[in-house]
Amino acid sequence: METDHLENVVPLVEQPETKLPSSAEIVIIGGGIMGTSIAFHLAEAGVRNVVLLERNTLGSGSSAKPLGGVRATFSDPGNIRLGQRSLEAYERFDETFRTDIGLRQVGYLFLCRDESEMASVESSTRVQNGLGCSSHMVTPAEAREINPFLDPEALLGGSFSPRDGFAQPSRVVKAYAEAAAQLGVSICEHTEVLDIDAEGGAVREVHTNRGSITTNSVVLAAGAWSTRLGEMVGVYLPVEPVRRQIGFTRQQARPLPTVPFTLDLSTTLYFHNYRNAMLLGISNQDQEPGFDREFSYRWKPSFDRAAEIIAPALANLPLEAGWAGLYENTPDHNAMIGRSDDVQGVIYATGFSGHGFLQGPAVGELVCDLYLGRDSFMDATSFSAIRFEGLQARLAEVHII
Repeated sequence: METDHLENVVPLVEQPETKLPSSAEIVIIGGGIMGTSIAFHLAEAGVRNVVLLERNTLGSGSSAKPLGGVRATFSDPGNIRLGQRSLEAYERFDETFRTDIGLRQVGYLFLCRDESEMASVESSTRVQNGLGCSSHMVTPAEAREINPFLDPEALLGGSFSPRDGFAQPSRVVKAYAEAAAQLGVSICEHTEVLDIDAEGGAVREVHTNRGSITTNSVVLAAGAWSTRLGEMVGVYLPVEPVRRQIGFTRQQARPLPTVPFTLDLSTTLYFHNYRNAMLLGISNQDQEPGFDREFSYRWKPSFDRAAEIIAPALANLPLEAGWAGLYENTPDHNAMIGRSDDVQGVIYATGFSGHGFLQGPAVGELVCDLYLGRDSFMDATSFSAIRFEGLQARLAEVHII
């Protein structure tokens, strides 16, 4: 893998030998997009003595992905609002943080190949438009005009949202972390949480490999590693790690046609531009759950079979580089965001099932408001983890892969 192409390394904000604070108003566990966004929003709101813990280096978990989609194209209103709020933040990001996050609003194109998919996407598009999104339905011929790699004969139609696109997660994590540090957040890398003392139904202390921190509040935002943290405090957070992989074709002397972030709902094939090459991927349904992040080419034949139908010119292309990361899947493939009703001082934001980057800015704002006990831009009740205890309905989302 060529990391200069992937740009997935987040420079250290703080050296690991920095002294661990002995106490904190709130401890955030997880140094990816969620943890750094939450840390920044808390500090910006005036919360002092915020500590962010990361067991490795910032962004080294799921947020290390080289490119991440940004969109509000969902079927669930809560997901739409999170995506829309985050997209607005990403559009202002360069101005707010004085950093280029590589945002390219080339649009999202969802492809439908049967009547059921068409009906679902038409319904989703109506919901999106009702909430102010830019999506609209397209015919097979229109889809081909938007993306010349497509074979219109394989399609019934699709939806296109021109405002959506992709950006570079590592740059976002770095910007949030640097801004949070400037506001006084203590960022402690190479700091693994070993246990959390929550005796008597309330958080009291966080124990790490570098010492302990007295605190009354923790935010569990460790992505695929969150289930174990929940067990420490007696909060049920069902998250299953699943490896996902992408590949990059060879860089060409001339740019390829600019295309949207394109996804086929039938096969979960997806692709978009990456400089003068293409990023290719597919959800490998045969992938066993686990923490394996070693890259392999075993998914490529599945992609090629799907591409032969949808985008023949992309089938059987050699890859120059690749990347493997983890989806943090919940049972309904939607996030868990909320405050524990059973253990005082526990807030969680995890299980984003591949949608964390595109929802990160909004979730940081939402968790900050939860902590401060103030009204936010949306009600997060539907994302509560208690739905997996049968206490409320699970979420249904069409636009997932």
